[in-house]
Amino acid sequence: MLWRWMWGGLAWLLLVACGTFGGPFGFVREDISLPVAITAVPDVTREAERLVPTAAFPLSSGQPSAEDISPRSEGIAPEVTLRTTGLWTPRQRIGVGVPYPPVERYETEQLSIGWYHAWRVLTDLPASLGVETWQMVRASENGFAPSREVIVAAARRYPGSIWLIGNEPDVIWQDNVTPERYAQVYHDVYHLLKEADPTCRVAAGGISQPTPLRLKYLERVLQAYQERYGEPMPVEMWHIHNFILREKRGSWGVDIPPGLDEEEGVLVEVQDNDNLSIFQEQVIAFRRWMAERGERDKPLVISEYGIPMPMEYGFDFARVRRFMTATMDFLLVAADPQLGYKSDGYRLVQRWAWFSMGDTRYPTGNLADLETGELTPLGKALGAYIRRFP
Repeated sequence: MLWRWMWGGLAWLLLVACGTFGGPFGFVREDISLPVAITAVPDVTREAERLVPTAAFPLSSGQPSAEDISPRSEGIAPEVTLRTTGLWTPRQRIGVGVPYPPVERYETEQLSIGWYHAWRVLTDLPASLGVETWQMVRASENGFAPSREVIVAAARRYPGSIWLIGNEPDVIWQDNVTPERYAQVYHDVYHLLKEADPTCRVAAGGISQPTPLRLKYLERVLQAYQERYGEPMPVEMWHIHNFILREKRGSWGVDIPPGLDEEEGVLVEVQDNDNLSIFQEQVIAFRRWMAERGERDKPLVISEYGIPMPMEYGFDFARVRRFMTATMDFLLVAADPQLGYKSDGYRLVQRWAWFSMGDTRYPTGNLADLETGELTPLGKALGAYIRRFP
């Protein structure tokens, strides 16, 4: 669920001091689960030496300068300005998650994004905003949310929309459904949407990170659908998250997917949260998984990624900006004729969304101030990055 802090900055300091995000520290908001899946901030005392500021990762001593906010040439792949052809422009490709809608309360024009989603079904969209809205239906062992009536009404009111099914169904404190249950939910929602709006596009997946353990989860989803309905699961596009979090039962990170018996998977460290090599490897791994299952020639969307770790763990503005722009450099140009989407110049990823516009629980990657709607230094940096492109 989306949480609000009960004690504002004091609670944040207490949580960091205690080394945990766990526990009932906030109010439930709108029956929606948190978009990022972390039960607890990991204990980093044994890694303290890695948090000492260095020339490569200096801790910020104040507000970023105008030079800091502007995109730097040495941090941008030269191919980005050259390879702008494809099914979407760079601006149309880049989106953001909005935990606290409506989106018009933020400076979206200055941010220059092409699309957004809000981890829910939105039924009253602004008439003219210039930003594409994507819908999301949430899954659970009890079925799906919101109701059939709300979904059908939204689908008919906004034909041709993209619908994401599930938010981290593989994470026990997010949608938390077994592979078999997700297959059933997807079947019911897919056909409900297609009956209401045959022109809509439906995206399956929503896993927290495409690791071997999570790919096993999806493999069971496909198998369960085939066995239950006697046909392959109809997928028009895939959506995933691309976080870098630990997979160990009872530990920080994303734990073990529901329905799986493993005790651990990928054991990354806190400082791997912005590891560009791992980020790239996970994208390639998922595209390879798609190709091996005859799913290659379909769009792939990263519907959520960013830095959920606290700034106090060394993830200051400069470091987060570097990760944000470096990942977008990669996503804009990464292509492979054996793995990529042919219709989009064999690109590996078609569209992606940064986490987030503004969140109270995980504010490290906030692009806007939740009170004023004005862009943060990171938001200004992203806007400047996007405006480089035609």
